[in-house]
Amino acid sequence: MAIKSADLRIQLDFGAALACLLALGIFSWHSIVVFNGNNLWVAHTHEVLDDLRDLGFSVKSIESSSGAFVLSGEESELADYRKSRASAERYAESVGYATQDNPVQQRELPTLQALLAQRIEFTDSLINLRQAGGLNAALMEIQTGNGNRISDELYAEVRKMRDVELSLLMQRTANSSRELNETKVILLLGTILGLLITTAAGWSVRRDNSRRALAEESLRAGEEQHRMDLSEVQDYSINSLDPQGRIMTWNAGAERIKGYRAEEIIGQNYSIFFLPEDIASGKPAEILRIAAANGRYQDEGMRVRKDGSRFLACATFTAMHDAAGKLRGFSKITRDLSEAKDSEAKYRGLMEAAPDAMVVVNQAGDIVLLNVQAEKKFGYRRDELLGQKVKNIIPEGFAERLASDGLRSAADALAQQIGTGIELCGRRKDGSAFPLELMLSPLESAEGILVTAAIRDISVRKAAEQHVVQMEGRYRGLLEAAPDAMVVVNQAGDIVLLNVQAEKKFGYRRDELLGQKVKNIIPEGFAERLAADGLRSADVALAQQIGTGIELSGRRKDGSAFPLELMLSPLESAEGILVTAAIRDISVRKAAEAELLQNVQNLNRSNQELEQFANIASHDLQEPLRMVASYTQLLARRYKGKLDADADEFIAYAVDGAGRMQRLIQDLLAYSRVASKAGSLRRISSEDALLQALQNLRGVIEDSGALVIHDPLPSVMADEIQLIQLFQNLIGNAIKYQKPGIPEVQVAASRNGANKWTFSVKDNGLGIEPQYFEKIFGMFQRLHKREEFAGTGIGLAICKKIVERHGGRITVESQIGLGSTFKFALAEGESRL
Repeated sequence: MAIKSADLRIQLDFGAALACLLALGIFSWHSIVVFNGNNLWVAHTHEVLDDLRDLGFSVKSIESSSGAFVLSGEESELADYRKSRASAERYAESVGYATQDNPVQQRELPTLQALLAQRIEFTDSLINLRQAGGLNAALMEIQTGNGNRISDELYAEVRKMRDVELSLLMQRTANSSRELNETKVILLLGTILGLLITTAAGWSVRRDNSRRALAEESLRAGEEQHRMDLSEVQDYSINSLDPQGRIMTWNAGAERIKGYRAEEIIGQNYSIFFLPEDIASGKPAEILRIAAANGRYQDEGMRVRKDGSRFLACATFTAMHDAAGKLRGFSKITRDLSEAKDSEAKYRGLMEAAPDAMVVVNQAGDIVLLNVQAEKKFGYRRDELLGQKVKNIIPEGFAERLASDGLRSAADALAQQIGTGIELCGRRKDGSAFPLELMLSPLESAEGILVTAAIRDISVRKAAEQHVVQMEGRYRGLLEAAPDAMVVVNQAGDIVLLNVQAEKKFGYRRDELLGQKVKNIIPEGFAERLAADGLRSADVALAQQIGTGIELSGRRKDGSAFPLELMLSPLESAEGILVTAAIRDISVRKAAEAELLQNVQNLNRSNQELEQFANIASHDLQEPLRMVASYTQLLARRYKGKLDADADEFIAYAVDGAGRMQRLIQDLLAYSRVASKAGSLRRISSEDALLQALQNLRGVIEDSGALVIHDPLPSVMADEIQLIQLFQNLIGNAIKYQKPGIPEVQVAASRNGANKWTFSVKDNGLGIEPQYFEKIFGMFQRLHKREEFAGTGIGLAICKKIVERHGGRITVESQIGLGSTFKFALAEGESRL
């Protein structure tokens, strides 16, 4: 009976214990549910705080990116602005959604959204003003202060809403802590009751001891394996800290990123990684305080390695507590952001600097990156293409080349396209199509092999190819009928067409010249005449050569050179103005000219014969020539318009020829007078000689509008008449050989040694190529056709003879398009014959 009573008592006690455990379990479950709910609210508050923080960063980014565009005017800066604006709007929307449960925040939300809209509206108007009115207009708008006022109000509103959330965070954290403490008490009671039940059911505990021992051993092995795995991680710095921030553990990733070995760093405070200013402000301790209060904290900022170098890091701190809730320390995971950011920035910089459109596509055919040239080429904004299918802009061929077929892998399919030029068809946003050429290259990434595609618009090339086919058929007959060598060249200097005479003249087959540079057969001068200099457009540069005979040097296939004369004519085509060059071999003419020049030089060397020629020209040629000139002028005045057109033209030729012959004889007489050393050298005023020369040139100066300025000039030993003629010839040439605009001539003198003066005559005219510096002082030397600039080609030879007669030497310094400076020296001293 006693046994039964004891058994009943044990059963009642066991039942009571079970009832208590059941009640305790229900209450514990309730506490846990409430605690988890509070934790969710705490996490929710952190999300709102993160959104508010990101909203503030996005507004800052809006200000910086729009400011960069205002300062530089570069359209590429607008991409960052649009991205920041989209982020700000997205975070504002997220804040509104996350605070739906909070009436206080909902009342503030319209103000926040209105201020953000005002900030965006102000920035858009500022960008439009910069684009339309320039930098000064935009800066004036910034100085009004409206943008700063809106930003200040927006930041104040963000701080206000953040303060509300922080207050909620403290309240919810306190609730969570209270619930946690209540749960701890309940669990403590449950533990006591469990011990009683364990005592009553000892046999069950003994039975499970072996199983528990095995489980614990397995757990320890798992923890040890986990620690070993963490120690081998290379990409992240993973270590644990004690409650005071001293480093307790260290892994391979920490050593790689921060440079310390485990024995060097364990036991030191983790503040060693912070900047001096952060340590001074107490930031390391503040981070641990926040992590201990909130359970988790993430910080992003600059850190310092062992070698003193700095890097951008993102660190996550997690508080660790023991079973009693006491803080045991922190786990810290650090990621080096500088590597990813540097790599991304460099790659993006290379893409943006590329002259072609660049698109990066994954193997699913989605566009993951592009540059500004791709935006321009296809007419989309960047945000309209990112994440879209590449088939939207390249409908056929490109996406298919990223996939494998049944016989090869995706990598093999792509490898067969790498480095090859693929011609496909692109489609712009407006629906128009254009031909393009793709160059593919692989790009390894975390998500697998990406494909970088360089896209070049080949519309012009395709049109040119078609046009060349049409043109070749149209003009080949005309070219082949020409007696001279004919070559058609584009403005890049490429030969696109030639005739059989060109093959014979240069010794090449036709297929050896087509598509080659014209410099291969005309090394100097021709290709340069197809391009513009800094003052002329390409059309103007070419127009100045059309119809003129240009003397250059040609080179045959065997390397031999020969003189040639070019006659250029324009040829309109789909790819712009082409140039048809008629090429004539002038070897025979050059030989004749060389013989004539030798004869003239022989004549120059004999002053006695030249004086005799001058006397003959003066007495025997001038008199009948004056009669011819006078009567032809009389015929021109009396019978002009009364005879037929041919007669008028013939009489005009006679008048012009007689005038040119008179000028030639006068120049030859002037040259002979210098050569005969007529007159003596005496001390004269070079300034008086210059003024007399300007008086003689008064009509030329007034007609041209030229500006002639001079410094005070010294007295020198000279023949006054010849010095006047020297100044007159040099200033006359400076005014004559001018590019469009007002001629400017400057005459100056500077002392050169004890008894010499160096004179200079400087102009802003056409300029002279270096290879002609000596040639221009010879008899009958001309650099331009008579139809362009009148003259006999003797003027500078006279100048040279005058200066040499005075014991000096005349030189020239010049650059094409920048004018010329003629210099000569005269002595001061005793007079001499």
